[in-house]
Amino acid sequence: MREKLLILENGDIYQGYGFGADMEMSGEVVFNTGMTGYQEILSDPSYCGQIVTLTYPLIGNYGINRDDFESISPAIHGLIVKEIELEPSHWRSEESLHTLLEAKNIPGLAGIDTRKLTRLIREHGTLKGRICDVDVDVTQVVKDLKMSKWMRNQVELVSTKEPYHVPGKGKRVVLVDFGMKHGILHGLIERQCDVVVVPYKTSAEEIIRLGADGVLLSNGPGNPEDVPEAIEMIKGIIGKIPIFGICLGHQLLALANGATTSRLRFGHRGSNHPVREISTGKIDITAQNHGYTVDLDSLANTELELTHEAVNDGTIEGLKHINYPAFSVQYHPEASPGPHDANYLFDTFMNMIREHKKQPLHV
Repeated sequence: MREKLLILENGDIYQGYGFGADMEMSGEVVFNTGMTGYQEILSDPSYCGQIVTLTYPLIGNYGINRDDFESISPAIHGLIVKEIELEPSHWRSEESLHTLLEAKNIPGLAGIDTRKLTRLIREHGTLKGRICDVDVDVTQVVKDLKMSKWMRNQVELVSTKEPYHVPGKGKRVVLVDFGMKHGILHGLIERQCDVVVVPYKTSAEEIIRLGADGVLLSNGPGNPEDVPEAIEMIKGIIGKIPIFGICLGHQLLALANGATTSRLRFGHRGSNHPVREISTGKIDITAQNHGYTVDLDSLANTELELTHEAVNDGTIEGLKHINYPAFSVQYHPEASPGPHDANYLFDTFMNMIREHKKQPLHV
């Protein structure tokens, strides 16, 4: 296999060998601590623009199958592993990880010390990096990385371009696609919902016209402040239609209600993050993938109430509106991959919709 480099903006260089697409690619280098689920990770639209380091040492051993994708077109910019298995063995496997990345024009890098890279990111924060050939001008690459800007249009790249309907016999849920994982859609379909998936720029007026019984704000990539259209939309529907926000949707709900967000040093990405429910002390083990958080001190002048916190670092993991039917979580109740401890939140949303429908109309 061909030798490749990972060059970081701080000048660090990691040499390994390439797999997947034979091409150069730059992105934000992050890490995920999940032991399994690499297919779901690489197809999660929330990783748009990022080069993901997987901390588990052997990746690719169970191959790729048709059922575990979280999107049709992966938006990940690269994958870094310690060891890649080119000949997978599993009864569901239909192709190797190598051939999938090759077909999707995504470069991979194997054979480097992923533990060292992860410790560097934990110490210094996420860094811009580039997977490239060994004969590049390293000095120029470092200069280019330092001068490059963080991506600001990830949601635009991964959101659906047109609305589409997934018919069901139950409540109508408008699912706003900021980079939606298919697992969220599956969670609604399992509950017989009549789902209309809409682009991220859909206005409050359009959502109300669709006759939504509830609105689900999906996950997605990037900085929530880069999606001002969504913030205005949420302001237009809150109090009128029940709202459930997941990950980026959680952050957008917070911004729409006067809170602020900030960038985490290295984010939460993995399948084993403990979250505590404030009211009961109950712990859920959750799947997470985010680089931003809602600022705790910014809740003081809002009508938002803290409902969940991260056990590891105390950051906000859940919010609810004290006057309107609206709540959100920073983690992924649909998992994919990860534990299903928090899957009940879809039922909480359904109950909220039913209770709201019982309320008398105010003229």
